[in-house]
Order: sequence, then C-alpha cells, then structure tokens
Amino acid sequence: MSALNPDVQDVQDMSRLAAGHDAALSELMDRHAEKLFHYLVRSLQNEEDAADVAQETFAKVYQSRTRFDKNQNFSTWIYAIASNLVRDRYRWRSRHPQVSLDAESDVTGDSFRNNVPSQDPTPSDGLQRAERGEAVRRAVDALPEELCQTFILAEYEERSHAEIGEILGCSAKAVETRIYRARKQLRTMLIPLLQEG
Repeated sequence: MSALNPDVQDVQDMSRLAAGHDAALSELMDRHAEKLFHYLVRSLQNEEDAADVAQETFAKVYQSRTRFDKNQNFSTWIYAIASNLVRDRYRWRSRHPQVSLDAESDVTGDSFRNNVPSQDPTPSDGLQRAERGEAVRRAVDALPEELCQTFILAEYEERSHAEIGEILGCSAKAVETRIYRARKQLRTMLIPLLQEG
C-alpha cells in the first residue's frame, strides 16, 4: 500500500481533528513541527520564542479545527497562523526592548559582549564562517518585519511567491517587490563583510 500524499494526509487529519479525534493533531505535528520550528527560529532569532510560538501555532490549529477549509493547503494555512504570531511577537518586543550584548555599558564604555567569555577555542576558518553567518543572520533580523518574513519564507522555506502572498495576505507582485527590497538592503548591510572576503 502506497503512502498518501502529505497534503491529502493533512486534510484527512484536519477532518479527523474536527470530528473529535485529538490524536490527529499529533500526526500533523509530526509532519510539520520541525520545519515550522526552523522557520520560527529564523524569524525570531531566539529558540525559546520560536518554541513558544510553535506551541501557540498548534494551539490555534486545534482551536480553528472546525473552520479549516479543506480546499486550502494546510502547510500554507499553518504558516499564515505562525506568521501572524511572529508579527505579534515583533510588536511585543518593540514594546518590551531587551538589552543587546552589543550595547555599551554606561560605566566602562565597553560592550557587554566584551565581558562575556569566549567559547571559541582559537581563530580559524570555521570561526570566520561562523562570524559571517552570524552577520548575515543579524542583517536579516534587522530588515523591516514585512521584508524579513518574506525573505525567510522565500530563501529558507523555499515557498513560491503565490504561497508567500497567501501566507502574508498580499499579492505575489508585492512578494516579488519585498524580496527585491530585502536583497537590496541586505547587499547594502553586508558590503563590508563581502569586501573582507
């Protein structure tokens, strides 16, 4: 017996969930949780926040189980829920700022990062790659919210423009424009890094 198409399985599991078979949620989580978590880590740059938002996403799936449209792609629907929760988290963060390790101490003038012991054994190519990767992550995180989410969905999640538009509630043309603007801003932010290499 051949395995069902994941999209068909998702629709069947949502129907079972709506009919009161709560175990179907576990099957949906088995198929989608890991990839969703990676998207959330990239979006939020914090594993704890990503885990919280992933749980909230599946709670909303459960709460909305009877309203799921069987003609809609489940994966697109769950990413739309998660993306809305990411926007909520961004708004919460803007009202509750946290101190960055790069912030300077009022007393010493040094950044807090300078006072954190390094975990890296010695400078190496691996360290340089890690620093560049971190610079890219910071640059993506520094993009405006709508550009950041669009870029992550396109580049890391490999979603089509039409699917991203459905997830974020905009047109495919708007998605194309946002990706262009995100890439342009990233190039500008990363020019010093690119010139080093």
